[in-house]
Amino acid sequence: MITEERVASIITRLRKQGTDDASVEVKECRSSLSKDIWETVSAFANTHGGLIILGLSERNGFTPVADFAIERVCDQFIAGVNDRNGEGKVVNPPRYDIARIEHEGAELLAITLEELPANSKPCYIKSKGMQAGSYKRCDDQDLLLSASETLSLSSAALFESYDRTPVFDARIEDLNDALLTATFERALTQTPRALTGTTTRLERMRRLNFIDADGNITRAGILAAGIYPQQFFPRLMIDVAVHPGMEKGDGGAIRFADRSLCEGTIGEMIGDAVQAIRRNLKTRSTVRGVGRVDEIEIPEEVLREVIANALIHRDYNPRFDGQAINVDIFDDRIEVRNPGGLYGSMRKQTLTSGISCCRNSTLMRLMSLVPLPLEAGSPAEGNGSGIPMMIHSCKEHGLKEPLFCPGIDQFKVTLFRPSWDMDASSAPRDKQEVSEKSVRLGEEAIHDLLAKYGEMSVNELQEQTGLNKTQVRNRLRKLIAAGKVIPTAPASSKKRAYRTA
Repeated sequence: MITEERVASIITRLRKQGTDDASVEVKECRSSLSKDIWETVSAFANTHGGLIILGLSERNGFTPVADFAIERVCDQFIAGVNDRNGEGKVVNPPRYDIARIEHEGAELLAITLEELPANSKPCYIKSKGMQAGSYKRCDDQDLLLSASETLSLSSAALFESYDRTPVFDARIEDLNDALLTATFERALTQTPRALTGTTTRLERMRRLNFIDADGNITRAGILAAGIYPQQFFPRLMIDVAVHPGMEKGDGGAIRFADRSLCEGTIGEMIGDAVQAIRRNLKTRSTVRGVGRVDEIEIPEEVLREVIANALIHRDYNPRFDGQAINVDIFDDRIEVRNPGGLYGSMRKQTLTSGISCCRNSTLMRLMSLVPLPLEAGSPAEGNGSGIPMMIHSCKEHGLKEPLFCPGIDQFKVTLFRPSWDMDASSAPRDKQEVSEKSVRLGEEAIHDLLAKYGEMSVNELQEQTGLNKTQVRNRLRKLIAAGKVIPTAPASSKKRAYRTA
């Protein structure tokens, strides 16, 4: 349950910001519950959860409202999220915790809302229906979901095996015979029951779901062992692009410093994408024991895991067939985006728990058996250990933790590059130095953007830099204190922007 101290700290932050934000919504509700509160409930439930503070006035500088009817407002909220009697205001209401908080001599109502599991979304306003009543939280706004986003959320509750759908144009000859043989051999060793009673090659292909009961090659089969899967799905590939600077377009006329389109089977795409990233990262030599070891900026096992996850867990619904997986390499980070949000019971909060919930179970199973090119291993374990491994490995190498950003119909992972040069002697000696350099780079990026575009808001700077809102504000405060940046309006103004001094 949220505490008075925590609420006081949040209100202090809101007063400094001059506005509420992505995780906190403030409403007056002096005599009764405001009607638009259900938009916020829907938005928080469909995004990453959040806190609603009732009885607080944003327009009066986040001060308590006089004569706040806390009993009535509390009863109205509880009735509105109660869907058992059919009188609730929202469908699929989230779990919540409600607390009465004393602040500056007045009582407030603090309501903590949890994000819904993927298979329970969307939460929507009953009177408006799913399409017109489903919202998402974006900064301090509750935005209506697009038709595509609503479909993505609602389909997560259904077990639709798009990886098992037939590829009618494909023939047996379009599969790699040698790769099939190697897969059968591994299956006989690792899971012999899978091939029990099979005597022919076709029976084994059917048992492992390379083909369906009618002899059609499955989507999982062509992606795992096809000779050239892009013959049938031209955009099911990985687009690796290297961008000069911190953002797309920073290089002016030079759009890409390097670009690779990685095609082939899933195993081939993993290998090619990792190599494309490797050649665009710095390498240094470090002394270990009695010898020297060459290492790249980001551990290769982390690169391999993030690429494998993007391929195996992307949404293979045909409506996403036109979307490639994008790997964007910037001076300070690598961003990997794949189509499809979270699936099943997963939430952002459970990503690091080691819980496994797979959208493409047939593909996952096949990729645990199909050997990677030139390697003995396979790209899929399916036990939920991948993300914890990535976090541990990055920490072990003095890097910031990867940032996992599940969206409604996409998933983005950000890997942060260290601030060291080719020469090991210039490498940061500890995590504090890495952090300090990262802050300086963020300040420089913000200053450069303001110099280039003139006035920009916090939201615009957040979008351009990849920093979160708090990080942008912290860096702006330092730039203002240094006399490099000035605000264009008071802190309480929603039109407040910033420009160079």
